[in-house]
Amino acid sequence: QVQLVESGGGLVQSGGSLRLSCTGSEFTFSRYIVKWHRQPPGKGREWVAVITGTRGTTNYADSVKGRFTISMDNAKRTVYLEMNSLKPEDTAVYLCNAYNLSSSHWGQGTQVTVSS
Repeated sequence: QVQLVESGGGLVQSGGSLRLSCTGSEFTFSRYIVKWHRQPPGKGREWVAVITGTRGTTNYADSVKGRFTISMDNAKRTVYLEMNSLKPEDTAVYLCNAYNLSSSHWGQGTQVTVSS
């Protein structure tokens, strides 16, 4: 059973930084598109950033563009989300999703809380 595990969340002050990791045991990320999503308290899930496994092409939601960076390290079987200049509105559970035409896999999420 392929599993994705997110880590790196925590409590940080406004303006601070965190780096989230999405690690997949026996996972070949180069075969997938990987997205980071987040779900703020009491709100719906929203897409944050995406990276393609084949070319490493990235894209970001407008709300995080210029502050967040997604990257992939296939040797470590990990996709990262570097988050800088964090704001209270970035508070959410962050989840990674790896998918292709054959399958879709989700992690359990990691909590990020930004205090003002």
